[in-house]
Amino acid sequence: MVKAMGRDDGREPHPFPAPADSGDSVKLAFSSNAFRRYSLIDTIEALAAVGYQGIEIMADVPHAYPPHLNGRALGKIRRVLDRNRMEVSNINAFMLHAEGDTYHPSWIEKDPEARQKRIAHTLRCIDLASLLGARTLSTEPGGPLQGMSFEEGMRLFREGLMAVRDKAAEKGIRILIEPEPGLLIENSRQFLALFEELDPGVFGLNFDIGHFFCVGEECPLLIHELKGMIHHFHLEDIPATREHFHRMPGEGAIDLAGVLRAIRGTGYDGFVTVELYPYEEKPVVASWNALEYLKKIV
Repeated sequence: MVKAMGRDDGREPHPFPAPADSGDSVKLAFSSNAFRRYSLIDTIEALAAVGYQGIEIMADVPHAYPPHLNGRALGKIRRVLDRNRMEVSNINAFMLHAEGDTYHPSWIEKDPEARQKRIAHTLRCIDLASLLGARTLSTEPGGPLQGMSFEEGMRLFREGLMAVRDKAAEKGIRILIEPEPGLLIENSRQFLALFEELDPGVFGLNFDIGHFFCVGEECPLLIHELKGMIHHFHLEDIPATREHFHRMPGEGAIDLAGVLRAIRGTGYDGFVTVELYPYEEKPVVASWNALEYLKKIV
């Protein structure tokens, strides 16, 4: 079940008037993984009050770990989404703290039983996405190599993806791989090498702007090069050092205005989801500040 959290848990109030519709062509959502001190229901209502059009739902504790959700809980989530006119931008199936941590169990664990946990979780997330009206789910790009060769990691990753392909195709849910520094697939070259062997009707790319910036890629150019493969964006700022640390938009070194122009220039009509999980102490303030900044540069 989704756990509700009391109002005496130290969370910040949100006395903000809802911002006016910016009228732009980029649909903005916010990831629930910054709201780990909130229930999912409270998170949806808070983000709607701030002014977001969508929410990326974390398919993990404490929000929407599929084994903890029964029909009644799912029905309540759908009703709250509808009442607040909120769309689900994406199901975040990357983290798996319910059974491990942010990266484990991964697609490339040496233990077959651990790999099966990742597969089973993804299959459940496909059902969750279908039930909540999401078109995509994002997943980790393999996982940490941890003494394994790159070739072996790629083999195991491909095997795992093939185990979830048919169900994703049946349900009409696209599985998006999210390259990340320090994991099996870090950059566009590695992603493209894998994508050549995948069904483009079932798989795609979750383009995390900060992650590609961290590995030295030029995001505006890359967005145009990968047009058609990208089905969701994560947005955050990154320090000039290119250290992988998600910062508030406008407080790092990424030309986010240029990135958003590039996104619009491709004709992309999906969501750009702000992902600021390090701001869990005051996520409502963070979501407000991010939206106010992005409205100015879009």
